Amino acid sequence: MLAYVAGVRASHLYIHVPFCGRRCVYCDFSIAVRHRVPVDEYLGALGREWDARHPSSEFALDTLYFGGGTPSKLGGDGVARLVDIVRERATIHGQAEVTLEANPEDVTRDAVRAWRAAGVNRVSLGVQSFNDAVLTWMHRTHDADAARSAIDTLLEGDVPNVSIDLIFGVPRELPRRWGDDLAETLRFGVQHVSVYGLTVEEHTPLGRWVARKDIAEAPEEAFESEFLGAHAALEAAGFEHYEVSNYGLRGRHSRHNWAYWERKPYGGMGPAAHEFDGETRHWNVGPYAEWVDRVVLGKSPSGGAEQLTPEAEQSESVYLSLRTNRGVAITAEERSDVEPWLNARWATVDESSILRLTASGWLRLDALSNHLTLLRSRSYI
Repeated sequence: MLAYVAGVRASHLYIHVPFCGRRCVYCDFSIAVRHRVPVDEYLGALGREWDARHPSSEFALDTLYFGGGTPSKLGGDGVARLVDIVRERATIHGQAEVTLEANPEDVTRDAVRAWRAAGVNRVSLGVQSFNDAVLTWMHRTHDADAARSAIDTLLEGDVPNVSIDLIFGVPRELPRRWGDDLAETLRFGVQHVSVYGLTVEEHTPLGRWVARKDIAEAPEEAFESEFLGAHAALEAAGFEHYEVSNYGLRGRHSRHNWAYWERKPYGGMGPAAHEFDGETRHWNVGPYAEWVDRVVLGKSPSGGAEQLTPEAEQSESVYLSLRTNRGVAITAEERSDVEPWLNARWATVDESSILRLTASGWLRLDALSNHLTLLRSRSYI
């Protein structure tokens, strides 16, 4: 039997659409490279999974997020049908945030019109850079002109919240000036920007190149300089740096991502999708073909589950709080213990004893999170 959760009550839902035209050099996500996207097969399997796994679940949605992969590969009609599957089985509130991840080459006037008619009101666009040499090196399937055209099309199509993704910290060998990408981003007038540092994962083309010493990672000082440069430029333009990698104008933060950081229950469907009921985290198998086969045969698509211990909940709560600008409340004893971070200007504490990391501190997030978690673990000894 497919069901592995007795029933979920959640206001947030993530659906994974795995399709991509090509795997980028840095990508270790669960994707399925397809030149022809099997829209009918995917939508049919998703409906089967939902009906079998969630016959008694209640989804009254404040946020709905289509991630990937590249959900925009479903096309205008495919995305509309996907939203219909959700509407047939859940309530989408009138003011719900409905996010679609998209690549520039999929953004056309007709597609945007169909997405908006279906209820999509936030698009996260994978730009990564406006430098053609960098995009080619990354194995992206678009060029800079396609990215510019896509942004214009989304804004002209009255998408209320347009977010673009950028990647910093690329190898020095590439002819890229990070400041140019930031300046071009700001000229469009988008409402949200996500900035991610290039990371090397072992089982990726980039990981293999670095292991063979064919290319070197950006040095730490360059990584830090570009991160702080983004912070300065985007905040000066009126964006709030509300999470390590995310900047939004007032009222344009990602509400769906806030649900994760606040550890609220959320549903998850599709290959590799995660789901959290407040105590246990479940996830589906990652490979698309395996997920489809299991669902069609009436087998569970579960890839595993994790029951969070009090210690794990504490650790996760500290880490997720510190990665946002809301911070974490600390005791007088803890304040004394984190004094070195305060003196180094990596963190601040306000009159309400809320500890928040500065931009420089976010670059050292893991260290402070681990330190504070260790202090609090004493209560479990």
